[in-house]
Amino acid sequence: MIIFLDESGDLGWSFGSPYRKGGSSRYLTISAVCVPKAKRHLPGRLIRELYKKHSWDPKIEKKWTYMTNKERVSFAQQAKKLSKENTSVKYCSITAYKPRVQEHIRQDSNKLYNYLIKTLLLDEMAKHTQVEFYPDPRNIKITSGDSLSDYLQTELFFTKNVATKLITIPRDSASNKGVQFADMLSGLVQHHYENNNSDAFNLLVPFVQLETIYFNESTSIRNVEIA
Repeated sequence: MIIFLDESGDLGWSFGSPYRKGGSSRYLTISAVCVPKAKRHLPGRLIRELYKKHSWDPKIEKKWTYMTNKERVSFAQQAKKLSKENTSVKYCSITAYKPRVQEHIRQDSNKLYNYLIKTLLLDEMAKHTQVEFYPDPRNIKITSGDSLSDYLQTELFFTKNVATKLITIPRDSASNKGVQFADMLSGLVQHHYENNNSDAFNLLVPFVQLETIYFNESTSIRNVEIA
């Protein structure tokens, strides 16, 4: 299994001002595209088709933030089509409402990031003998000094009791079209929560495994829009 992952939002805790006007995002979204090895080319091919369709400069990465609403809907339509034609390709996403994160957890934002990734992907990873994992190359650590890769591998061995071999290959979205797909997917979900703009989200949501966490309560909803 091949897994491409990226996130949308930030790890800041300044909630006194609006987002991007001195304040942090209220939500953090992490999204992944899980693809069988034989179909690993499909997410990247879709992204290349979007570049051609919308005449984007191939030398400049197109980020969700700078896409028009029409372009965002176009991504959702194509991602929906890909999922319908390839049921083994999975989209999954987890969103945390940050203002409810307890103060002692905020001292190490990486803990939240690692926890969300584990919650999102551990069960899927445990189904396979080998997983190639392509996260963005941020330097994520947990307090023990272990890397995110070591953390997930330990969880697979001891929590899930499986022999899954995890091969982690950090790639940023500018250099990997699969990660760019995950970037757009996370942007689509984050835009729904952070900006209350759901045009693209509503098109794709039936094909995304979604989970939202408020920390006072946790609701896992699949194939249903989360209000």
